[in-house]
Amino acid sequence: MTQQSGEPPEQQAELPPAPEAAHKAFGDSLPAVERYAELLADAGVRRGLLGPREVPRLWERHLLNCVVLSEVVPEGVTVCDVGSGAGLPGIPLALVRPDLEITLLEPLLRRTTFLQEVVELLGLDHVTVLRGRAEEMLGTLTPVHVVTARAVAPLDRLAGWGVPLLRPYGEMVALKGDTAEDEVRAARDALHKLGVVETTVEQIGRGVVDPPSTVVRARVGESPGGVRFAARRVKAEKAARANGRSARGGRRRR
Repeated sequence: MTQQSGEPPEQQAELPPAPEAAHKAFGDSLPAVERYAELLADAGVRRGLLGPREVPRLWERHLLNCVVLSEVVPEGVTVCDVGSGAGLPGIPLALVRPDLEITLLEPLLRRTTFLQEVVELLGLDHVTVLRGRAEEMLGTLTPVHVVTARAVAPLDRLAGWGVPLLRPYGEMVALKGDTAEDEVRAARDALHKLGVVETTVEQIGRGVVDPPSTVVRARVGESPGGVRFAARRVKAEKAARANGRSARGGRRRR
């Protein structure tokens, strides 16, 4: 059949080889990361989790941009990746940090199915896939030390979902873009009501990604989510105990 004018032939975008920066950032985990990249470029695109135009820039824009979160996540803590989607940033973080206990929280079935397949294929025993919305997890998910997120929502809305999942003195770390400072200013009142006591905007990943990744770090005090969510959390935990449901999301850490 003759190709009509103005209609380019369809072709599968090609995944480029891992750049030198990936060897430095992922180290011994690189073979597993390369397998994950192949899954994103193939099944991830076919299932609509990733746009085909993202495949050529998968390493720089997605995998390396996410793995640098390791710089700001403490050792041996629990992490919840809110709105995990195709596993970004949770899976790159898990691949280089076996010391973490990570929950990938995602409401859509097709995404959680993909995430579970990836976790099993890569043997990520320290990662749990949980289907649900963040606002439904109070009393179900054990409060975590760190909440991560990437390109999920504006900061004020994102904080409303993620901050209540933190344990006291925990931290939400959100990958953001050039508007991070503006988002922090716009969300200042909302963050205060949610119990956030300190918010900073930082550049991370120098020497790995260019430009460096921008993160917003929101640290909470003794009442994550503020007074309103404290009452909801107590109510949810009582309901969970009454229904005989055990909290999910990994073992508690002191």
